[in-house]
Amino acid sequence: MKFIVAVAFLAMALAAPQGDKKPIEIVSSNSEMNADGSYSFDFESADGTKVSESGNQKQVAPKPEEIGTVSKGSYSFTTPDGVVLTVNWVADENGFQATGDHLPTPPPMPDHVVKMLADLKAAGLL
Repeated sequence: MKFIVAVAFLAMALAAPQGDKKPIEIVSSNSEMNADGSYSFDFESADGTKVSESGNQKQVAPKPEEIGTVSKGSYSFTTPDGVVLTVNWVADENGFQATGDHLPTPPPMPDHVVKMLADLKAAGLL
């Protein structure tokens, strides 16, 4: 499903009016879809943009029918001022988590909050 969404976004981006800009060439592209539901794909464009993703089916809850796709990947691109930005991400039963040196991060949790969460988890309330 994520592959379809990624391809849809790419198609929309390519279909957008480009003015006098020429299309950016894809210099490499690979994809693999397996019978067990696992997949991977990656591509790189002539402007240095890189995208990579892989995923597989995973039991995400106690019931056998509660299977979901867990994915991980990365993308990088060069900003207009020449800085290469990279985002690494994971999408699993814990949600979508992205990391990158340029992304903001929250301040650390206060010690009393960490202790409270640990106590709630130990009590079976989390």
